Amino acid sequence: MNSTEPHEIVPASNALDPSDAIAQRIKQERSARHWSLAELSDKSGVSKAMISKIERGESSPTAMVLGRLSGAFGLPLSVLLARAEQLGERVSRRSQQLLWTDPQTGYTRRIISPLGSVQEHLEIELPPQVRIAYPASAFAFQHQQVIVLSGVLVFVEGAQEHRLEQGDCLQLGLPQACTFFNPATTPCYYLIGLVRHDGV
Repeated sequence: MNSTEPHEIVPASNALDPSDAIAQRIKQERSARHWSLAELSDKSGVSKAMISKIERGESSPTAMVLGRLSGAFGLPLSVLLARAEQLGERVSRRSQQLLWTDPQTGYTRRIISPLGSVQEHLEIELPPQVRIAYPASAFAFQHQQVIVLSGVLVFVEGAQEHRLEQGDCLQLGLPQACTFFNPATTPCYYLIGLVRHDGV
């Protein structure tokens, strides 16, 4: 792979759409904690109306909203998505991998490792000029690395900014509010590798 041959990720036409499963999982996580809509709203910063619409399947949550909800539950986003669709297989076929698209930005997040694994790998496409922000709580209980496959990724971790290009790998530090930003005019493709630790 070189800079003139960008890594291309072609979504499978029959990749799983997790929208309904995510809606059900959010409601299950809230119910398991005996939280009202108001309590989850207070803990996440997401409005009661939006949470209600998501749980009823009337609205698809954005990446930012999912990050806030997963943080409120004390779960990494990848765990929340994995729990939404537990397949229990050791082989993860591309045609059956969970592929989620942010309805607001077109950002896509594919879980490429078998769901529920302690070690997880995610494949991301970040469209041009798109910025995705997550609270520190979304990074709790995990060790995470970001590997850029092609394009440019500006990763802001607290007060520190990292500019990552093809082949660069960043080990995240302690949980902080973070932002993923693609400053280029072409998509950025990157992998996220994470290992969960005690607390999840």
